[in-house]
Amino acid sequence: MQPSLVRRVLAEFVGTFGFLFLGFAGLAAAVTHPGSITGGGIAAGFGLGLAMMIFAFGHISGGHFNPAVTLGLAVGRRFPWAELAGYWLAQLVGGIAAALAIRAIYGDLGDSLVNAPGRNVSSSEAVVLEIVATFLFLIVISAVATDERAAWHGILAPVAIGGFIFTAATVIGPITGGSFNPARSLAPAIVAGSYADVWIYIVGPLVGGALGGLFYSYIRISGTAAEVQEEPLLDDAD
Repeated sequence: MQPSLVRRVLAEFVGTFGFLFLGFAGLAAAVTHPGSITGGGIAAGFGLGLAMMIFAFGHISGGHFNPAVTLGLAVGRRFPWAELAGYWLAQLVGGIAAALAIRAIYGDLGDSLVNAPGRNVSSSEAVVLEIVATFLFLIVISAVATDERAAWHGILAPVAIGGFIFTAATVIGPITGGSFNPARSLAPAIVAGSYADVWIYIVGPLVGGALGGLFYSYIRISGTAAEVQEEPLLDDAD
């Protein structure tokens, strides 16, 4: 593995750990200290946690911290396919480490960190919502993180990306569990040994991410008439 790729993979591992640790900590507080945190606070933990980790590591790895984001950017020709497996592994291991850390601090929380559809929400409804939300998420990311024409391109990109997750977790979270990220769902499911609905949060985000990356790639090329080549989200010098 190239030294630059090692650094990016390590950044993805630590960034995913930090992002999910903050989000899981909010869920754990809600379970162990009822009334200490609201649904909005939990959404803020995920949204602001993601923004902070992108500020910290976005210039190193691109700040994906989500297999659906990495897939969507690869499909959209903004990330090299050869590095996808390494990023996915780092993201999943980072998520597992975050779930294990929360378990070590708060004790066995059962499946409290595991996503599940809300009451009277069918699997089909949940997976469609996860697809649509992740589709929109990839459009936001592709715009503010990879397209210089976007108003918030560059330094404010983490604000827009984290803000999307906060908004989506607030309005969709009560219905689907608000994943939009296979690592966020699969990691605590592995730790808890609870896999009943995990397919929703793997299939939905990956399909939505791929479609979002493909869609933005199409409108980017149509809008600029420029050839888009495969490249990492952010440049990294050896």
